[in-house]
Amino acid sequence: MIRPDHDDLRALLAVVRERSFTRAAAQLGTSQSALSRTIAGLEAQIGVRLLNRTTRAVAPTPEGERLAQGVAPHFAAIDAAVDALGESLARPSGLVRLTVDEGSAETVVWPGLRRILHAWPEISVEVLVDNGLVDIVAAGLDAGVRSGDILARDMVAVPIGPDLRMVVVATPAFCAGRDLPRHPRDLAAHPCINFRLPTRGGIYAWEFSRGREALRMRVEGPLTVNTLALAAQAMRDDLGFAFLPESGVTADIAAGRLIQVLDDWCEPYPGYHLYYPSRAHVSPALRVVIDGLRWRPAHSVSTEGGRTP
Repeated sequence: MIRPDHDDLRALLAVVRERSFTRAAAQLGTSQSALSRTIAGLEAQIGVRLLNRTTRAVAPTPEGERLAQGVAPHFAAIDAAVDALGESLARPSGLVRLTVDEGSAETVVWPGLRRILHAWPEISVEVLVDNGLVDIVAAGLDAGVRSGDILARDMVAVPIGPDLRMVVVATPAFCAGRDLPRHPRDLAAHPCINFRLPTRGGIYAWEFSRGREALRMRVEGPLTVNTLALAAQAMRDDLGFAFLPESGVTADIAAGRLIQVLDDWCEPYPGYHLYYPSRAHVSPALRVVIDGLRWRPAHSVSTEGGRTP
């Protein structure tokens, strides 16, 4: 049997419900004659009379009543789903899944999300901390947050924080009696805390630049870690120099609890960006998150975060 067109079935439901071609046609936005032809075509396609017609009334046959009762709940479910979607568009709701790196999670992502979640109780957010550069499409995520210098060109990227800077620091106890580095190459003579890259498993080469000169230094030391938090703790326990986000050590440097070296070799680089695959069909909930995290320098307090190597 050839399957009837869904619009034809909706036409049948309207006539059965209204018991009138005139009222059903008005409800469907068509003419009475066009509706009559639609029902006749449906009956011919199925091979059974669906409506009994007189000059004064119309009523379903037993077959017509059975067909109407069978399909009505499905169309009702479709209409309910479309209505629910319309309501969600009017008031953003639902789950937004984000991948963020360790450096951005607390410095720029959480301050913004805290405001968003209080203002939009219908929105929920799942935050997955991962220092690798995640393929958000393959992972089924809505968006990601990484520093702007490592994002793929085919991603839409929205800045959510100021420029960033990594700095070389150590404790006064560690620095005591040492000739402090004046050039990145001098780090070869000092113990340093290494960082293992999360994506390929290699050891991160510390990146320096001054003007047009750029260097990548391979350092040596007693410890290799894969989180910035552990690198910072090892440095604070006097094990060596560490290459860390400036925001996490600024107060300690100012108070003399840490010593910074090679300051003129640590230049800023593009800050954190929220990235997602397309400007088209962005969900209302994701749009709220994008707008809520967007960096607005003239109206924002600096929340400078760290670069994850």
